[in-house]
Amino acid sequence: MAPYIPPDKTWYGEKVVSPHGPISPKMSVADRMRRKLRTKAGRAVYKLRETIVEPVFGQIKEAMEFRQFLLRGIEKVQAEWELVCLCHNLRKLFACQGAR
Repeated sequence: MAPYIPPDKTWYGEKVVSPHGPISPKMSVADRMRRKLRTKAGRAVYKLRETIVEPVFGQIKEAMEFRQFLLRGIEKVQAEWELVCLCHNLRKLFACQGAR
């Protein structure tokens, strides 16, 4: 799946006008992403974040109280994040097993 990363802050309830016509090759990367996110399909894909990604970060921050990394350096932070994700997934598996 192609990335959908807004280059600007988006506001809830903001009226968006869908673009028409072909994409100009002279547009910058940020302008192409703005245009992509203004289409109906782009807005629909980006809206999926609410149900797919954001709840996971909310659970990690609130239930696991993970608000900052304790280690420094890319390799150590990656390892710490992998442990956090592993713990999150184990909690989900445990909760699933308890529901049986």
